[in-house]
Amino acid sequence: MNITHKHVDEIFEYDGSQINPSWAFQEFGIYGSSIVTWIGPVNITPDNLKDFADVGLEIKSNHMVNFICEFFDQQPPNMRIAYLRQRLLVMIFREILTEYGVQTKREGDDIFVDNGKLSISIASVSLSSAKIHFALNLEDKGTPDDVETIGLFDIRVNDKQIFNNDNLLELINKTVSRYIDELETIENDISKTKVLG
Repeated sequence: MNITHKHVDEIFEYDGSQINPSWAFQEFGIYGSSIVTWIGPVNITPDNLKDFADVGLEIKSNHMVNFICEFFDQQPPNMRIAYLRQRLLVMIFREILTEYGVQTKREGDDIFVDNGKLSISIASVSLSSAKIHFALNLEDKGTPDDVETIGLFDIRVNDKQIFNNDNLLELINKTVSRYIDELETIENDISKTKVLG
């Protein structure tokens, strides 16, 4: 599977509309499966909520790393595969955090550090594609008052700040590269596996 990654330097808000189908094509002219990353605030409007459990809740943050993944390889798109790919992305990011010495806890698709919620995520499908939004707080600012949160820049290991503006893009690229490699490895394994029957 060929997946294009584009990191956008421009800061803009994720309001939930970016999970609509073919957003990467409409905004950036990207054909096919893609991952678009950028840094910006999150403030999901009620009309763009995709999770019934989130209705009536505030989903917002002043400063987040956003990942929008879109896949066209399953026709019709499969919601279960979309959620499995979402969990795979979450687990890969947790694996990377561990390599930096950061201890985490996972509950479903949410990552926690020191009991603070670090991430948000959703998977969805349309008639043409499967989509994932995965985002990580950079700072504990502008998040809902009723949720304990933490940002990547707030994390300390042995009293040392691990992430900052100097290594953030490296973290983003490492995550995307490892995720794409994992998906491509799965496709390769499928193509070389003898089918029983």
